[in-house]
Amino acid sequence: MPMISPFTTVLSDAEEHELSRRARRVRTEVRDARRARIILAAARGATNAGIARNEGVHVDTVRKWRSRFAERRLEGLRDLPRSGRPPVFEATTVAEIKALACQLPAETCVPLSRWSHAELAAEAADRGIVEAISASTVRRWLDADAIRPWQHRSWIFPRDRDFAFKAGRVLDFYARIWDGEPLGEDDYVISADEKSQLQALHRRHPGLPPGLGRARRVEFEYRRGGTLAYLAAYDVHHARVIGRCAPTTGIAPFTALVEQVMTCEPYKSARRVFWVVDNGSSHSGAASVQRMNDAFPNATLVHLPVHASWLNQVEIYFSIVQRKVVKPQDFLDLETLENRLLTFQERYNATAVPFDWRFGRAALHDLLERVGRHEPATA
Repeated sequence: MPMISPFTTVLSDAEEHELSRRARRVRTEVRDARRARIILAAARGATNAGIARNEGVHVDTVRKWRSRFAERRLEGLRDLPRSGRPPVFEATTVAEIKALACQLPAETCVPLSRWSHAELAAEAADRGIVEAISASTVRRWLDADAIRPWQHRSWIFPRDRDFAFKAGRVLDFYARIWDGEPLGEDDYVISADEKSQLQALHRRHPGLPPGLGRARRVEFEYRRGGTLAYLAAYDVHHARVIGRCAPTTGIAPFTALVEQVMTCEPYKSARRVFWVVDNGSSHSGAASVQRMNDAFPNATLVHLPVHASWLNQVEIYFSIVQRKVVKPQDFLDLETLENRLLTFQERYNATAVPFDWRFGRAALHDLLERVGRHEPATA
């Protein structure tokens, strides 16, 4: 005669619904689905032996989950916490290897520019941190702390003593403020620069279009057709680009761009037109400010801090040009490249809206504070 379980299983509607969901759900883990079926069968009055036979498990397994469910209900169907295998390496060992990964190899007289997992494992053994360790173990430790010793990012400390003032002034322009006063309707802000050394590379063979499971393919070999420069003036608040191409950059091509913009409306009759530029040789120094003001009294040239081209909004437009027009490079000649650039400019102006610029004075203050914490003591 089969043994009767001492645990009577009676389910509430919510419990029955949840267990039925676990038993039917495709993505439920096998063990969780089996436990749910055991409890559902017990609630229907099945014996432990019958449940074990149907589920293909030992009868003790059925007893265990019926007992746990009776004590803790649905929570009892979870696995109990396990200590796991005792750690092979002490926490101090893990910390030492992570600290080693955060050092440049050259700082420790190792002739490498960066560590790999295998090299870190070998170096830890050579230094006596561990007797032996696998590269995969080092990889798991570094992954846990998101340490990537093979990656790096370039950056540069602000070199301009007036960085905060000059950058803040340009950010005020973007917020339509000048000298603490709001700009008027007939005031304009132009962000200008040059994209130099654009190459007319002509592929020797036509590329292949994308296909099922295959990206577009571009022929590797090409013929050089020369280079040109693309100069652009971007109206920050009206999302309008006025540009031109020239054989190279320089004072004369930039002056031609200024004249092209300032002789057309609405800039010709504007009260003030502020030109935001970096410190490139085409428009650097006090002479460039005077040169523009002499030619167009309503125009004011405003320089960004040194190494701050990322604050120039026209660079965003140039990045769009690089992605949508230049790459992948395949132009028959310079005329084709120039025509593509200027045609895209017209297309862009037809639908463009101002950039959603969110970097303001508060963000600048936070940035300079973070940079200051890393500034070398000798600076």
